[in-house]
Amino acid sequence: MVTESKTGSTKPRLADLSVGDEAPPVVLENISRTNFVRYAGASGDFNPMHHDDTVATSVGNPSVFGHGMLTAGLMGRVLTDWFGPTALRKFQVRFSKQVWPGETLTCSATVTAIDDRGDEGLVDVDCEVANQDGEVKLTGTATAAVPKG
Repeated sequence: MVTESKTGSTKPRLADLSVGDEAPPVVLENISRTNFVRYAGASGDFNPMHHDDTVATSVGNPSVFGHGMLTAGLMGRVLTDWFGPTALRKFQVRFSKQVWPGETLTCSATVTAIDDRGDEGLVDVDCEVANQDGEVKLTGTATAAVPKG
């Protein structure tokens, strides 16, 4: 049994989930400088390393690179699409590699544990963002509350 969200999509109930289940991935093809600049405007983080090639290359980078929190936000979208916008109880990430223009990013999440002992069901997941070559850009964990009934 699944619940219907206000947006019309369905969200899993605890009984629907098993360890090893995977979220529908979010894929962003050919991430661009425009994505970086749009994120800078939304976040207020205008560090030139993310939009100015002259500055980025002057310190040894091949080009500008994406904000770590842009990558985390893409990962968070997987979780909120899967469990709903109010379900997250914990979300931790570790940035392992920079995101470069032109990469295709795939954000994925896998159930690692299920806890039905409290008032709400809790689901732990491992999170990962990797590029088209399998290079991992972000790893993390999250816990989401899921309806029991």
